[in-house]
Amino acid sequence: MPGEVTEYTLAEVSLRNGKAGNPTWIVIRDVVYDVTKYMEDHPGGSELITEWAGKDGTKDFDDFGHSSDAMRILKTLQVGVLEESDRAKNRVAGAQKKITEDFSQEELMKKKRSKRRMFILCG
Repeated sequence: MPGEVTEYTLAEVSLRNGKAGNPTWIVIRDVVYDVTKYMEDHPGGSELITEWAGKDGTKDFDDFGHSSDAMRILKTLQVGVLEESDRAKNRVAGAQKKITEDFSQEELMKKKRSKRRMFILCG
């Protein structure tokens, strides 16, 4: 159906890291882009894109700032979006959940008290 968006996992995106003849995909704000053909035209050089090949480069992309022209070009390179479970907001929540699963409630309380003491001691 027209208008359907393909969803990818971060694991699938990581396979498209530009190595061994694979295409180069990056993730910006949970959207997946195939930047393989654009790399040579990137004003900052292909090395900047290569650093984030197969990964989420949102933070650096946003930190650098891009023109409206760059945003228009980026839209033309979209191949899909991340699956809901791999989107940034869920990765943070998932990591927090894993931390709490790895430690008992008592261990977590000890860690919190220890951090509080360090703050009081160190200012």
